[in-house]
Amino acid sequence: MARIAVIGAGMGAMAAAARLAVAGHRVAVYERNGTYGGAVRRFERAGFGFDTGPGLLHLPAVYRDLFVKTGREPLESVLELSQVDPAARHVFADGTAVSLPNASRAGVLTALDGALGAGAGERWSDFLGRAREAWDRTRRPLLEEPLWPDWQVLGRDPYPALPKRGLFGRRRPAADGTLAEVARRELKDPRLTALLESYAVAYGFDPRTAPASAAILPYMEQTFGSWYPRGGIRALADALYERCLARKVEFTFGAEVTRIVEADGRAAGVELRDGSCAEADTVVAGIAPDLLTALLKGADPWGADDVRPAADERRRVPGRFTVALALRGPRPADAAHRTVVHAADPAAELAAVFGAGPGTLCDRPTVTVLRPDDPESRPDDDHEAVTLSAAVAPYGDLARPPATAGSGAPAASADPRSGAHEGAVEETAALAAAADRLIEAAGAAIPGLRERVLWRAVLPPAEGESVPGPALAGAGGRFLRPANRTRIPGLYAVGGWTHPGGGLAHAGMSGALVAGLIVNGDDWRGSQ
Repeated sequence: MARIAVIGAGMGAMAAAARLAVAGHRVAVYERNGTYGGAVRRFERAGFGFDTGPGLLHLPAVYRDLFVKTGREPLESVLELSQVDPAARHVFADGTAVSLPNASRAGVLTALDGALGAGAGERWSDFLGRAREAWDRTRRPLLEEPLWPDWQVLGRDPYPALPKRGLFGRRRPAADGTLAEVARRELKDPRLTALLESYAVAYGFDPRTAPASAAILPYMEQTFGSWYPRGGIRALADALYERCLARKVEFTFGAEVTRIVEADGRAAGVELRDGSCAEADTVVAGIAPDLLTALLKGADPWGADDVRPAADERRRVPGRFTVALALRGPRPADAAHRTVVHAADPAAELAAVFGAGPGTLCDRPTVTVLRPDDPESRPDDDHEAVTLSAAVAPYGDLARPPATAGSGAPAASADPRSGAHEGAVEETAALAAAADRLIEAAGAAIPGLRERVLWRAVLPPAEGESVPGPALAGAGGRFLRPANRTRIPGLYAVGGWTHPGGGLAHAGMSGALVAGLIVNGDDWRGSQ
């Protein structure tokens, strides 16, 4: 039985911890904050509850597999999980609206034809067919297997050429391009373009620079569906934490790791802020990989030929500016769980979110409106909890001030379950104006919204705590993540900033990959 120290209690770190404990190892998790779950947080006040991280679960098979592999209780035995239908309602800048059914390609085609005109659905369906080819080519190397040593081959974009035939009937090869170029060339309708690009922005990608392989993002959602657990996504983090405890994983909260101890050329434990040291045979780092060098006191865990973390990457990935609304009046029975109200000027929004200047909002940004039909989100059926969010740059006057980052987190001695409560901040003029813009835009999804607001809470993103998207092939490998296995024996990396990238499903797979490498050896190539 090996001793394993895990730095951080995010979703990927806990997924690795549970699997390693089941394999017979003694696992200890050290988390500097007062709770678990990483970006999976929840704000609660006066009987209302709001997810402030991810709002829906995609690829639920990742967590079903995790719970089956770590115990006899399947996921649905500890979590009430249901499909969201429609998956989303979209309101475009010209006022056109369309509701897209969940996990139904034929249904989406019909809905788009009906709302946007004949031919729109077929163009989108043809695009998804090509996205499926990209998914099939990259699913294993970019989701189910450790990063290939010859990762350079993933630098070529797997998105296929348009099915046009040139001289002698041969298909013309596809030149590497961006997702925005795919939209312009293949979708043509600006509303379909807005639909496609909204998926990229939701995952933190600029469609003007993201490779065409980002087409897998809408493919994943529309193929495998959107799911919601009763009690919000935080309930998934609660279930995973409870599973870890049941498998004897030890958690220490309020424990900041300041050094990774090395002995005989390999990782041998962690040193904490209070000066104490925890010995270990293996260390799993659930933190951004660019922070590892400091914890190793200058040692470089990545080789010259490895995918290396970019020092400024966390300043380039947008965060989510969130407004929690407590509303008077019941939730209408026909209300969509999720509505995306698209920006009036997409170019202005992309410039505001991904530009070099201070992070701000355009005049009318794309706003995601979440209205879960969940009794646990409201004090009674005469009220409704609504969450509004928009992408913003991870710096500037809309980021959470550093002095208040983590406000509302419990002391280390408190029950970490109470750490689900993420604190709101006092509204500055800039925060209040941004919240007003979100509410104004959301009026397209909820008529009479302003008159129903009982109170609101503003939850800006914490500076430097952006959540990355999944790893993508193409663009010469610039959208890949560092490998889970480092060059230092006994040191592994897990979580959204490492392979296979960010998002709930990918974080869960990151934990599975790290556990597989530790249990089966560094030559393990993934489950077959």
